[in-house]
Amino acid sequence: MMQINVTGGELDNRELDAYVARANSRYPVGTVHALDIHIDGDYVDLQYHLTPRPFSRIRRITGYLVGDMSHWNNAKAAEEKDRVKHI
Repeated sequence: MMQINVTGGELDNRELDAYVARANSRYPVGTVHALDIHIDGDYVDLQYHLTPRPFSRIRRITGYLVGDMSHWNNAKAAEEKDRVKHI
């Protein structure tokens, strides 16, 4: 459920639904967890608060792009352990 905060005035439900639909069209559904709407006369400022998404770091190890080495066999893990690390 998206939290909606309206400041500077009031909006009817139809207009609120339109702003929520706009947020869902710009970002995948469920990504926006809060929407701040500030009314300034004839203008409306929208601020989207997105849910943080985890990411995995990808690096190049022994010629392969990998996120982790959990699925490597013993030989490839030993090759990574023996390599010269440049810092």
